[in-house]
This record gives sequence, structure tokens and C-alpha cells, in this order.
Amino acid sequence: MRVAAEYSFNNGATAVAKRWQDELDEVYEAIAAVDARKCRTKISREKTMPGKQLNDPKALNREFKRAFQKFGWESCKVACSYSDQYYRPGFKGRARSRGAFREMDFVKNELGVEVQFGKYAFMVYNVCAKMTVFHNLGHIDAGVEIVAVKDFADQMSTGVSYFEQFVWDLEKRGVSNIDLPVLIIGVDG
Repeated sequence: MRVAAEYSFNNGATAVAKRWQDELDEVYEAIAAVDARKCRTKISREKTMPGKQLNDPKALNREFKRAFQKFGWESCKVACSYSDQYYRPGFKGRARSRGAFREMDFVKNELGVEVQFGKYAFMVYNVCAKMTVFHNLGHIDAGVEIVAVKDFADQMSTGVSYFEQFVWDLEKRGVSNIDLPVLIIGVDG
């Protein structure tokens, strides 16, 4: 794969390059090591493109995992403990947190990386919520979000979000005082 576009959210490009240049080089090398052609294994059953051979997001994620692990990047998983203290009086439910967790795809030296070839809401969640949570828990200080550019997203199932859409929304949203520096990387197969 190749890097087709980059967007610096909350000064992410500068922050990542300044403190994590070695790790950023590994991110670029991991992206380059992923062969998207090997992941073109999904046969569409959608009405708009029946029988078309598409890139399989699960296969892409496996390839990214393999590529990042070669550089010693590891996933970071934290258990969730849900409280019932906010239930209204009389409610007989109980908070069920057994087995619940949050996970960041890759972490190394306090830099978090998420690879997202899913629905739009997951991109927003990763950058605007999950990365802040993992920062507050002491795991990361900045992030990198790897997403498809529109041309590449068009080679997947409908509904896969893309770089251009995400950047437009982040620019219109603006930066909050809780946002981390994040480098958004748009990739193409």
C-alpha cells in the first residue's frame, strides 16, 4: 500500500515527527509492506455491485497486524469496569462488565496507531474518544489513524468511510481542549 494523503489534526504531524520520528518511519514501512492485492478476496453480494471482487477489510487488518508486529508494535487492551451508581432508584439491573474491554490496535513508546476500514463512526470514535481515553489511562500521548482514501474505499463494501470525508468533518468540528495530536494517514491500494 502507499500513503496517498495526510492530515494533521491538532498539530499531529509536527508532534509525531518531533517526538516519534523512528516510530513514524516504522508506520510508513508497515503501510508499504501491506499488499492490498492479496486482500482482494471478498465477493460482493450487494445489490449495487453483485459478484464484484472487493478488498476485504478483515484481511487488510490481518496484514497490518503482521506488518506492525515485525517492528515490535503491540496492541493495548484495558479492562472496563462498569458502575451501577448512575442507575435510577428502583432499577433492578446491574452493570455487566465481565469481559468488557477497550483495545488500541498498536502502541509503541506512547504513540498509538489505529487502522480503520470500517464505518464512519469508528473513525470519529478512535480520534475523538478512544485516543483521549488511552491518553488519560497513561498509554499514549499522540496518535496515528490509518484510513482509506475515497478511491480505495470504493474498492470495498459500501459504507466504508474514507479520508476525505473524515478530514472535512474534523475541520468543521475544530479542536477541543481534550483532543490529542493525531496524524491522519489516507492510504491507497
